[in-house]
Amino acid sequence: MKKNKIIFWTATTIIALMEAVMPITTWIFAPEFMTVGTKALGYPDYFAYSLVIAKVLGVIAIALPKMPPKLKEWAYAGLTFNLIFAFISHSCVDKNIGYMIMPLVFLGILSVSYIYYQKIQNKTI
Repeated sequence: MKKNKIIFWTATTIIALMEAVMPITTWIFAPEFMTVGTKALGYPDYFAYSLVIAKVLGVIAIALPKMPPKLKEWAYAGLTFNLIFAFISHSCVDKNIGYMIMPLVFLGILSVSYIYYQKIQNKTI
């Protein structure tokens, strides 16, 4: 059980750093770079801000232990959709292989977090 918790918290921490801490830090300390990634893909500026808010709420939901399980499921689903759509956007617009692979790597890490969350809850998936 201890191994499962270590793996879960390691994966969840990586996701929290990438999906919440980095965007919030950019928003606070370098707001001029906030929309660079989404603007290059053709999205409007407001999309970047709403995306950051959704990511932060999702990370809070998966990281806080006392959150209801149904809310955690929705958060995992939302973060999964975000990463899948990031891959699709990059593969359709800029076709940069590095930008295309990065969301898939984090999707893998998010999957590890989800799998070990289920193991900790004594559920089978």
